[in-house]
Amino acid sequence: MSIWNLVLEFLSSTGLAALSLENLIMIAVGGLLIYLGISREYEPLLLVPIGFGAILVNLPLAGLRDPGGLLHYFYFGIKSGIFPPLIFLGVGAMTDFGPLLSKPQTFLLGAAAQFGIFGTLLGARALGFAFPEAASIAIIGGADGPTAIYLTSRLADHLLGPVAVAAYSYMALVPIIQPPIIRLLTTQKERLIVMSEVEPVSKRVKILFPILTTIASALLVPAATPLIGMLMLGNLFRESGVVERLSKTAQNELINIVTIFLGVAVGSRMSAEEFLNVKTITIIVLGLAAFSIGTASGVFLGKLMCVITGGKINPMIGAAGVSAVPMAARVVQKVGQKENPGNFLLMNAMGPNVAGVIGSAIAAGVLLSLAG
Repeated sequence: MSIWNLVLEFLSSTGLAALSLENLIMIAVGGLLIYLGISREYEPLLLVPIGFGAILVNLPLAGLRDPGGLLHYFYFGIKSGIFPPLIFLGVGAMTDFGPLLSKPQTFLLGAAAQFGIFGTLLGARALGFAFPEAASIAIIGGADGPTAIYLTSRLADHLLGPVAVAAYSYMALVPIIQPPIIRLLTTQKERLIVMSEVEPVSKRVKILFPILTTIASALLVPAATPLIGMLMLGNLFRESGVVERLSKTAQNELINIVTIFLGVAVGSRMSAEEFLNVKTITIIVLGLAAFSIGTASGVFLGKLMCVITGGKINPMIGAAGVSAVPMAARVVQKVGQKENPGNFLLMNAMGPNVAGVIGSAIAAGVLLSLAG
């Protein structure tokens, strides 16, 4: 056999021979996600590993997703329902529910923002999506990546790639998407409203809250228990004051390790076969609609509460009812300060913001229950 034939035989056995245009497109998509994470700092902790995972899974002949392959085992943490609740454990350890407990009426704003989920569910069903697929698409409206992953991995595993990318992309684009909606739906007079300060909450209340919330949610929506339970356990670590080591581990080492596995595993579902189709574009458009409707619903209820309270509630804080913590609250703060530099709405916006985390998890539980 000539040297030339040997070279040709070797080249035919490499991934280059099997590399398709679709693979190249998805590798470019992975590169774009990495670029957005690094250069634009859009959710870098997730977009960088997701983007790299997308590159890995689109390298032909590597077999990373085959049974026994590296990404096959990474994805087991999602498929088995382990990774998203562990992320919630870390989020709970980092979250201060004080603003919500100080002004419990703001919980309604977090609940109102979930309307984007159920409104989009109806729209997706009208477009012909089966209920499990429609529910997985609709959960994007909660702007909660782990919840979207948790629900989709159970109801429509084949949609995990586009749903996860849409969820995290819209979370990253909160500072771009939300301000125009807020300004469109509120008047300058409403945006100028200065709210009263958030009062401190006793340690006893902060300790009882995660315990009672877990019991109540588990009894009412059992399917939401893995997410709510881990969220509240993390918060109990934080507020108890006696397990600082556990709290710090949940906030740092644990959530960082799980984030790496979760991101790469999500990227592994972005193969060309699963991602490059009309359904993906539809999912991304519906996800944007869900997120926008959720933002608008929160603002509308904020306007109603403003009227009921005689102008004591700034309607803008309703936009923070989506669970993109703390970005949505920061957006409200930024928009408010453009109107009045002396208006500090951040802590008031954190109430509906953390309520949105609970609300999206409960909404996911409801959808799981309805899917049967």
